[in-house]
Amino acid sequence: MTATATARITAKGAATRARIVAAAADLVLARGVGGTSLDDVRAGTLTSKSQLFHYFPGGKSELVLAIAELQMQRVLQAQQPYLETLDTWAAWDGWRDALVAHYGSQPHWGCPIGTLVSELVGTDPAAAAEVVGHLNRWRAYLRDGLTRMRDTGLLRPDADPDRLALAAFASVQGGLLLSQALQSVEPLSAALDAALAALHAAAPDGQAGTAA
Repeated sequence: MTATATARITAKGAATRARIVAAAADLVLARGVGGTSLDDVRAGTLTSKSQLFHYFPGGKSELVLAIAELQMQRVLQAQQPYLETLDTWAAWDGWRDALVAHYGSQPHWGCPIGTLVSELVGTDPAAAAEVVGHLNRWRAYLRDGLTRMRDTGLLRPDADPDRLALAAFASVQGGLLLSQALQSVEPLSAALDAALAALHAAAPDGQAGTAA
């Protein structure tokens, strides 16, 4: 087999795997991990059992981890370009609006990553720990931006970026949980507004209301 043929097969295989993951992600969002079997995935993707295990030899657990990675990519992308530049108040305002717009446009209100963790923690702790890693990666963007803000004087020298980021991230996750329960984006919007108010309170005296 030529190198070109191998590359073509590899690209086709990657596309097939991505298609399976995307379809399975939709099923899991609608039914949950426990309510979605591999047979459901096979039926929803027109995939044979041998083909499914070819791409996911670890079975359902491996597929769920692939779903978590896909959902994390989607969530991070929805927060761009603000997520990597959270070192001005304007960037935080843009980030807040991007999150509200993203989740307000989704058919399922909650955080797909947080929901996966909640389901897996009692049934597959190892997988849950890996998915938590995605949440920590997301939170690290907030911490890094706040660290830069402290270093440039937009936050007081005694401000703790780790704790501020954790509080802001908890607001995101709590807001999404209530948004899911109430089928409304308003809880997320209110939670983010409260989180930003707390961040402004950590600004030096007289600078809490500036937009820099």
